Amino acid sequence: MVRWRSLRWQIAALVAVASGVVALAVGLLVHRSTWERSLSLGQDRALSALLAGPDDDLGPLPPALASRLGGPDAYATWYDDRVPDVPWMWAADGTGAVKIDMGGELRNLRALDRHIVLASAGVLGLAVPLAALAAELPNRRLRRVARTARRVAEGDLEARTSAGRGGDEITAIAAAVDTMAAALHDRLRAEQRFTADVAHELRTPLMGLVTSAELLPDGEVTDLVRDRVGVLRVLVENLLEISRLDAGAESADRVEVPLGRFAADCVHRTGLPAEVTVHGDPVAGTDPRRLDRILANLVVNAHRHGRAPVEVRVEGTTITVRDHGPGFPASLLAEGPQRFRTGAAERGRGHGLGLTIAAGQARVIGARLAFENDPGGGAVATVRLN
Repeated sequence: MVRWRSLRWQIAALVAVASGVVALAVGLLVHRSTWERSLSLGQDRALSALLAGPDDDLGPLPPALASRLGGPDAYATWYDDRVPDVPWMWAADGTGAVKIDMGGELRNLRALDRHIVLASAGVLGLAVPLAALAAELPNRRLRRVARTARRVAEGDLEARTSAGRGGDEITAIAAAVDTMAAALHDRLRAEQRFTADVAHELRTPLMGLVTSAELLPDGEVTDLVRDRVGVLRVLVENLLEISRLDAGAESADRVEVPLGRFAADCVHRTGLPAEVTVHGDPVAGTDPRRLDRILANLVVNAHRHGRAPVEVRVEGTTITVRDHGPGFPASLLAEGPQRFRTGAAERGRGHGLGLTIAAGQARVIGARLAFENDPGGGAVATVRLN
């Protein structure tokens, strides 16, 4: 499919316009020069004929020619185009006048104009394809830069343009994209290492806190301490899981999973109410442990940040979790889930790790996790298994 709005065809159009302007200018100059030369030759022929003897059968002089005669010894010439296709060149003095047929010169000029038009069309017909071919190389380089930028935006920080050598602007843009990707890669790796280091360093004192909390005497204060310690433990475990996902150290162990019964059991284990609807008896080859983690996080997120009722629908190899709350914030729909970002206050509180973990586990099992808002209200998360 030809993309007429691409830079390649814009360059070709610019070359065509420039070539057309040049051809028009040259054609006008040649036309005017040739016409002036024809008039000069016609005047010379008419004066030569007048010197040989005037034509007595011409009758009275045309007023335009008579007005040019300044006296009995003067002479004048006049181009008579009163009949467009039958032009004449007149010459007159005090003794008489002659006229010379200029039809041949007019026909020659028109033939020259046609040849100029045909030659210009031929040049344009050759110049435009050549310009399009010449523009293909920089256009291809720009497309490669654009593809690399899209891959970086999608999370592939190893993508590079391999700009190579050269001093043009495209090479500079490609080098800037490569530099940006390398800087993002280094920053992301530093962030991932920091997250992993913090989680590992917190794990040891956390275990001490858990043990100490279990040894406290029962009471209201003890229950509060144990609850906060439990929240901290879940946070650290989530951070460790994210660090493993970021490092690419996880792999899927696939087995055949009956999705209907599996989804119902997963919802039951969360201890949260949700209506499970299954169409048919679908089966998919996937990692049940990781799929359970994904569905559990989606159901917990729907209850924590949305409103009941929460619905889980299984149809084929697609599982959809929907709540009836305010929906996902625009930032999440545009950028995907981000750690430590819940998006909007009305979506409730949290660390923003549940959906981040679900997205990471989905990548491990090769599933596609999509987020959208239902037109009727509520957030919709869809897991599509391959």
